Amino acid sequence: MRRVPAFTLLELIVVMTLAGLLMAIAIPRLTALRDAAAVRAAMGELGAAFSMARHTAITRRTMVAIVLDTSAGVVEVHAFGQPVLRHGLHTVYGIVLRANKDSTAYDARGLGYGLANLTVTVSRGAFVDTLTMSRLGGARW
Repeated sequence: MRRVPAFTLLELIVVMTLAGLLMAIAIPRLTALRDAAAVRAAMGELGAAFSMARHTAITRRTMVAIVLDTSAGVVEVHAFGQPVLRHGLHTVYGIVLRANKDSTAYDARGLGYGLANLTVTVSRGAFVDTLTMSRLGGARW
């Protein structure tokens, strides 16, 4: 009778224990990387929406509004009372959106309309990033 090489139960237990320890160390880091990437991508789309709203206001010489629905995590750009752009950031990236105002607008010159600055916070897990729109219409994060 010929013997087939195989692993013993002890060898399998040792390998499975080491694999479990490595996974226990790696999973929190991978989760943190995923959260950071989601926040960065959502901030990129949010910044693009603000930029597009400003350029639309200047190009069409009209007021363009940015509406933030923080409970649903949605950002909408409205021109002439019609939605031009809609981003569902919560459904795509799983982020939480917070803002100190529910909307803002750009006038026909591309300047921010209103007296107060707008601050939008995007968070997921332990990662948080903030976009601020000044009274002059500039958005930075």
